[in-house]
Amino acid sequence: MFSKLSYEGTREDKYALLIQQVEALVHDEPNRVANLANAAALLGQFLTDINWVGFYLLDEMNEKNELVLGPFQGLPACVRIPLGKGVCGTSAERQETVLVPDVHQFPGHIACDAASQSEIVVPLLQGEVLIGVLDIDSPLKNRFDEIDQHYLEQFVAKLAAVM
Repeated sequence: MFSKLSYEGTREDKYALLIQQVEALVHDEPNRVANLANAAALLGQFLTDINWVGFYLLDEMNEKNELVLGPFQGLPACVRIPLGKGVCGTSAERQETVLVPDVHQFPGHIACDAASQSEIVVPLLQGEVLIGVLDIDSPLKNRFDEIDQHYLEQFVAKLAAVM
């Protein structure tokens, strides 16, 4: 049985607990969709001041090099994002985290939710192979920082390890 958890301590302490939780959730579960759905739900209840959290996955069935919408929490979203376009496509193409304090200042930003003001996108990699990206939006500018980036990269690495 699950219940909403209250996280206490420093931000680092809270994130450390989150990493333990994702490890426990995905341990011995080989199904990618189930793991990503639980990961999105876990992040949705952990993070404050966000309006969207989820995954875009590389569409291996499509030769256009696009990301396709995966499990998420939030309003309906853009279904396909070309590699190199918007924050998600840029992160996927570069295979590096992109932290955007103000999405209106990001050239080519793709607005799926009009409330979004800042964003962080972390690539989901298995070795050097791109699986997709974790995308998190906030209705606040400057919501994400290097601490978020550090721990979200660890979070995604735990997911990638079981895929």
